[in-house]
Amino acid sequence: MTTLEYNEWWVRRINDNIPKISQENSQSIEEYLRVVPSELEIIRQDFERRNMDLEKKIEQMEKEKMNLRLDIDVQKLKTEKLRKGKNKAEEELNSLKTDYKKLRLSIRTAGLGKLQNNGVKKSEKKGTK
Repeated sequence: MTTLEYNEWWVRRINDNIPKISQENSQSIEEYLRVVPSELEIIRQDFERRNMDLEKKIEQMEKEKMNLRLDIDVQKLKTEKLRKGKNKAEEELNSLKTDYKKLRLSIRTAGLGKLQNNGVKKSEKKGTK
């Protein structure tokens, strides 16, 4: 005849009364038996870590490169726009100079230039008296 306590003990026993390891804190056998990594394994892990860091840096630099290319494109467009504006202003200046020369020539041929010069001389004489 067995008691209730004995039956509970019998159900929980494993390998001649070794209690089961709770599943919450258990490690796999591979983890438990794992040996300290060799020097080669440590070097490999370090290499992989550095490789990942470098890949991240490369990715970041490629993003920066793309942003800089976009900045260059924007600056080129601005420069081209300014060049066009400068060329247009120079053309307008040259056109104004040409118009001014034509106007002076027409004033001279009409004889108005002499009248203006006489008026300026008379006003100068009045100012000196």
